[in-house]
Amino acid sequence: PTLTRFFSLHFLVPFIISVFSLLHLLFLHEKGSTNPLGDMNHLNKTSFHPYSTWKDLVGLMMSMLVLMYVVFFFPNILVDPENYMNANPMTTPLHIQPEWYFL
Repeated sequence: PTLTRFFSLHFLVPFIISVFSLLHLLFLHEKGSTNPLGDMNHLNKTSFHPYSTWKDLVGLMMSMLVLMYVVFFFPNILVDPENYMNANPMTTPLHIQPEWYFL
């Protein structure tokens, strides 16, 4: 019974969080967001689309360029050197140990 309740809790909590998030967004769009101090300074606001969209696109492009550079020019940088050894089904390497949960 305890495991069933634990599973039910972990199954239902994401849906409950999703409902509360949607309600929060609904109330935010209905009432709007305000400063708790009551200061409504509209002069310092920047619109989201031109500034943040371009900033995100530039960040995405820079990340993709770094990834492509590593993939195309250094493809073996993260590869285990044992992957290049010829397979020998008759012998097992001496350094192989079982995972900790099999010990």
